Amino acid sequence: MEKGNKKIQKNDLEERLFNFAVNVLKYLRTIKTTEESKVIKHQLTKSSTSSGANFEEAQGCSTRADFSSKISISLKEMRESNYWIRILNSLELGDKSLSKELVTESEELKKILGVISSKISKSLKK
Repeated sequence: MEKGNKKIQKNDLEERLFNFAVNVLKYLRTIKTTEESKVIKHQLTKSSTSSGANFEEAQGCSTRADFSSKISISLKEMRESNYWIRILNSLELGDKSLSKELVTESEELKKILGVISSKISKSLKK
């Protein structure tokens, strides 16, 4: 039964990361492009889509070390996404309600990925 729950949780996380990336892209469409926002929009596009992509890649890894590496990258990219979204939110650019939702979701995803990364790192040290 627990194994089944893990599969459901994994699929939920895959879906959340995918939806996060899509929602970030939709949010970025609500921001007027200026010289300063252009750079941030580019960085946020890369980091928000990379987090989910690396998590997807982790699912096919053949070694625990490779899995750990991909999860670490996914976490790093989510941290970066959170940073850029907080900047845009603080500047009050784009759809404010979506911006706030994305800040919350990126913080939750950071925590989840952080727990996974920590657990796999500890298991590799044994």
